Amino acid sequence: MECAAYHDFRELLARDDIDAVVIATPDHWHEIPVIEAAQAGKDIYCEKPLSLTIAEARSMVWAVRRYGRVFQTGSMQRSMSGFRFACELVRNGYIGELKTVTVNIGGPSEECYLPAEPVPDYLDWDRWLGPAPWRPFHSELAPHISIDIYPNWRNYRDYSGGGMTDWGAHHFDIAQWGLGMDESGPVEIIPPDGKDYKVLTYKYANGVTMTRDEANGTLFTGTEGKVEVNRGYLKTWPDSLMRQVIGPHEIHLYESDNHYTDWLQAIRTRNKPICDVETGCRSVTVCHLGNLAYQLGLPLHWDPVREQFTNCEEGNRLLARSRRSPWNIG
Repeated sequence: MECAAYHDFRELLARDDIDAVVIATPDHWHEIPVIEAAQAGKDIYCEKPLSLTIAEARSMVWAVRRYGRVFQTGSMQRSMSGFRFACELVRNGYIGELKTVTVNIGGPSEECYLPAEPVPDYLDWDRWLGPAPWRPFHSELAPHISIDIYPNWRNYRDYSGGGMTDWGAHHFDIAQWGLGMDESGPVEIIPPDGKDYKVLTYKYANGVTMTRDEANGTLFTGTEGKVEVNRGYLKTWPDSLMRQVIGPHEIHLYESDNHYTDWLQAIRTRNKPICDVETGCRSVTVCHLGNLAYQLGLPLHWDPVREQFTNCEEGNRLLARSRRSPWNIG
């Protein structure tokens, strides 16, 4: 099977014989292709993390809704049975009242000070940067695919949120699912201060506390038990919860055993898939909030309805970033 290759993604979007697209570009190149694809009438699968900023995530939700598209966020752990079962145990109260969630992921990204290197002949560096600020090429950011299929652009703030978003879009996403927060989020985010808060801490309006700390994936702790889940790993306290059957009248979460198949089925039915754009937006917002708390170094009070900080104007200014011309929107 031969596939066409394009220098400009907009040429692909202009084709009438294409119904849906998969966007698996670096994080700083998610928002614009998503919006353009929605405007072109394409259904969309976009890799996680959904966005580079909170404002970008919200603009993607707007575009998908405005143009009536089916959208799947690539947080594929929702299509793995162990994660679903863990969240159903939590949501149905099998560990008692949920008190804490512990999530084990990498840290935030940082500023990029890599030295300049010659741009290789095979790369259009200006287009790779796209809406990101101009900086000289360095092979750590965009190595040839034969050298590294997992390049380090994820470590730098202009292109990614680091491990906080890369793995947070998986494990924070499961935390949000277990919390029943797919349309909301935390109300306070506290960076580690070396005293009262040893680790990054989130507080929810329902009294649950979530921390970035040691766990095997995501650990839910309640008044009567615990459940810890990761890929290929599930453990409960007490052990008997492993054999629990969720009853017919209890909460059953959306069931999918293949993230891509689920998206294709949703395209046919025009229903929302398991990880709709709003879900992806809310989960990546949790990641970005943590990064902003690290960056600003102070507790942040967050209104998940207005999606604004109530105590930090500097934080509100950092919810969005300027785009390098000509990659402006609107």
